[in-house]
Amino acid sequence: KNDTQRTHKEHTYTLEKENTMSAQPETSKQQPEKAAQEDEVLATVEGYDHIPAGAAEAVLHVKAVKMPANHPTVSGYDFNRGIDYAAMFAAFPTMGFQGTNFGKAVIEVNRMLNWKLSQEPITATEDEDYLDPAVREKVGTKIFFGYTSNQISCGNREVIRFLAQHKLVDVMVTTGGGIEEDFMKCMAPTYMGDFGMKGRELRLKGLNRIGNLLVPNDNYCKFEDWITPILDEMVREQNEEGKLWSPSSMIARFGKEINNEDSVYYWAYKNDIPVYCPALTDGSIGDMIYFNSFKHDKPLVVDIASDIRGINNHALCASPRKTGMLILGGGVTKHHICNANLMRNGADFSVFINTGNDFDGSDSGARPDEAISWGKIRIDATPVKVYGDASLIFPLLVAETFAKHHHAQKAEEPESAVAEKPASASTSQ
Repeated sequence: KNDTQRTHKEHTYTLEKENTMSAQPETSKQQPEKAAQEDEVLATVEGYDHIPAGAAEAVLHVKAVKMPANHPTVSGYDFNRGIDYAAMFAAFPTMGFQGTNFGKAVIEVNRMLNWKLSQEPITATEDEDYLDPAVREKVGTKIFFGYTSNQISCGNREVIRFLAQHKLVDVMVTTGGGIEEDFMKCMAPTYMGDFGMKGRELRLKGLNRIGNLLVPNDNYCKFEDWITPILDEMVREQNEEGKLWSPSSMIARFGKEINNEDSVYYWAYKNDIPVYCPALTDGSIGDMIYFNSFKHDKPLVVDIASDIRGINNHALCASPRKTGMLILGGGVTKHHICNANLMRNGADFSVFINTGNDFDGSDSGARPDEAISWGKIRIDATPVKVYGDASLIFPLLVAETFAKHHHAQKAEEPESAVAEKPASASTSQ
């Protein structure tokens, strides 16, 4: 048995050795062919003689087109020039990413503010009231301004109040919280907190967290004490005088009653700026209306139909004016303004500022191009969306647009005109 195994192993070894030896001459024959293939692969592309041709062709096989001489190049502000905020802001359009979108938003809002009917040719069907060049020079864009309640919660409330105080916007839209928190701030402050504060601990202390802001329960108690007698009077006017209340007329009444120049809606009331709030009952005001309903046999009725007619007519009847939309956040505020502008085949100028994305199909995150498909923004418009937190972006945007526009106009007015003119007055609406 052992002899047989030894003989088998020797035979196998002999065959393997013969096969190896017979293969060697064939390998030597293939060597020139293999070398030629390597030479071909290692052949260089012109201008890249240090890179194998295969790799060079894979990476550089498409020759770049020559960019136009006037095409914008990426460039930020050089602080070696010193601290020049005007020059820094002017550099944003070529910053890239959301810096560029912010720069475009500044340009778009300034286009809203600078447009005048005098820039348009007189049409054959032009209304006689708009034939006078002096009148046409005073007719500007009708601006729809919307914001979610957190913009009143944070310091943007003061920025928004500036717009209302100087009548720099024409129509305002917000949510229920965006109404009540303005009035509450007239009675008690909102405090700074932290995003990481524990909800259980805050609940036991009677503190409500809005991001990194804190609102004590006492603020809502003060708000209830203030609004309850107003609601009682509104119910009386409804039942005895036939007054029909809508969200916008209620907000105007609240603005009158608060009589506080710190309030956004005090100035909206003073300057006759309509404020629409299709979700007025979604918040503390809704709670107060609910509680108040148990006090009266015929409780308050809120008419939302007249308000949808009101805001839609603002858009539909804006002509010959152009319309602009400036919207902070999403939800009902964003859609309410966009849908109103659908009635006139779209807004001419649009800027959205929010953190929403469009992958889930939400209107909140939808890009302006989606609104174009619905006829909410005109097809020849140049709308802009800035992805980011409006508490950071909006004050900078206003500084470069509305504030500059307002103060420039104020500086051009004669001192006598400024003295005679109330703070709320502005150009023709």
